[in-house]
Amino acid sequence: MAKTPSVMIELGTKAPSFSLLEPRTGKIVCLEDFSSQPILVAFICNHCPYVIQMKEVFSRFATEAMQKGLAVVAINANDVANYPADSPEKMIEDVDKYHYSFPYLYDETQEVAQAYQAACTPDFYLFDANHELYYRGQFDAARPGNDIPVTGQDMIAAVDALLANQPAPEPQLASLGCGIKWKQGNEPS
Repeated sequence: MAKTPSVMIELGTKAPSFSLLEPRTGKIVCLEDFSSQPILVAFICNHCPYVIQMKEVFSRFATEAMQKGLAVVAINANDVANYPADSPEKMIEDVDKYHYSFPYLYDETQEVAQAYQAACTPDFYLFDANHELYYRGQFDAARPGNDIPVTGQDMIAAVDALLANQPAPEPQLASLGCGIKWKQGNEPS
C-alpha cells in the first residue's frame, strides 16, 4: 500500500474529454453527456484500502450531490491484467454492493487517467459548469489506520461552495491513496 499523493493540477484547467465504457450498463459515457453541468470526476478502484474505507460514504455523498445538480462519474484506470480485483466484472459487483447512483467507468487504455494526470486512488477533480477545474484534492482527512472518521467534509464544502457560486475553498489538500496501477509502458514520466 504505497502512499501516493494527487498531482494537484492548476485550477481553471479544462476537463479532458472522455468516452468510456460503463460495465454495469454496457453504455459509453462521455464528458459531453454532462455539458453545462458541474461534474466531479473521481478516479477510484475496487481493491485499494483508501477507496474501500470511503466507498459507503462516497456513495451517499454522490447521491445527495447529484440531487443538488452535480454530475458524478467514477473511473477505474488500473491494470486489470495484474490487478484482477479491479476487473469490469468486479466493478459491477461494487456498483451493486455500494449502490452507486453514478456511472463507474472503465479506462482500459489508461489514456483518460493520463490526460487528467491522475496519480492515486482516490483522486478527485471537481469542475464547474464550464468544465474548468474548481477543486482537486482530498475527500476528507480519513486514511486507513488514522482513526479519523470518513465524512467527506472537504469535498462537501467544495461542492457546496461551487453550487453556491462562491470562490473555491482554500487551502486544497492533496488526496492520498494507492498509486494508479499503470500498465507497463504507461507510467507517467
